[in-house]
Amino acid sequence: MTVLLAGCSGNAADDSGNAEKRDASARARASASASADGGAASGPSAEAAETLDPDPARLPKTRAAALDLIGRVIAEPDSFGPGVEKRSPYESGPDTWPVLGKDCVWQQQKPAHSVLATLSRSFEVPAEAGKGPVRLAATVTVHRARQDAAWEVAESIEESMRCPTQQLREGELIGSLVAGALFGGEANQNNSDDFLSETGQYQSSEAGGPHYYAWQQAQVQQFTLAVTGKGAKGRTEREVDDLVVQAQAAMLVQLRSAVEKQS
Repeated sequence: MTVLLAGCSGNAADDSGNAEKRDASARARASASASADGGAASGPSAEAAETLDPDPARLPKTRAAALDLIGRVIAEPDSFGPGVEKRSPYESGPDTWPVLGKDCVWQQQKPAHSVLATLSRSFEVPAEAGKGPVRLAATVTVHRARQDAAWEVAESIEESMRCPTQQLREGELIGSLVAGALFGGEANQNNSDDFLSETGQYQSSEAGGPHYYAWQQAQVQQFTLAVTGKGAKGRTEREVDDLVVQAQAAMLVQLRSAVEKQS
């Protein structure tokens, strides 16, 4: 069963009206249920849609092993497709962890004890004639235990409900967020234990807006894999969704290769 969580922003700059919110709800529903449709364009592809059967000996138990695995799993520019480049700074520090405060402002803190290692990378599709740059990001987190990763997803769902408008950093907001969750085993969703997607709008002092915003997070065993896409002038929602989906699917395949049992 797909679970939809909708929040209506109180910030007029982020609220483009009921029609746009209904569209965002439909996209979130399609994204969350895509694996049940055999790899629809809005969710992880069927290429990664079989239940992962990990080899316990290949699951990381130390920070060093977790960092090594992240390096083999996390997206690179070609994971999104052609034309995607690294942004600077390319990688986050491994000792930073984003936390959404009570004021709905994101802050960087030290990772919780449950986190063995985490890493984020930043990318973009450069601007071209009549089109602005698409900003992209990928994050892979390795928790100490599977239940810790499940709690991260649960907290992500709670954040969408608690803060339908969020400040990413100074001068950058996302809002009108609609989240859709599809849990492992529901509607033939077998590519992850839990799958969560968000759609909404973002604006910044640099990029203007509001523009389309998309985010996906998959939890598999003790791992979470997330991809973010921020649209721009002249960029379609499908264009952003396709970039996010392709990178998410690539990371799921790479995770499978890194930890599954070998015959």
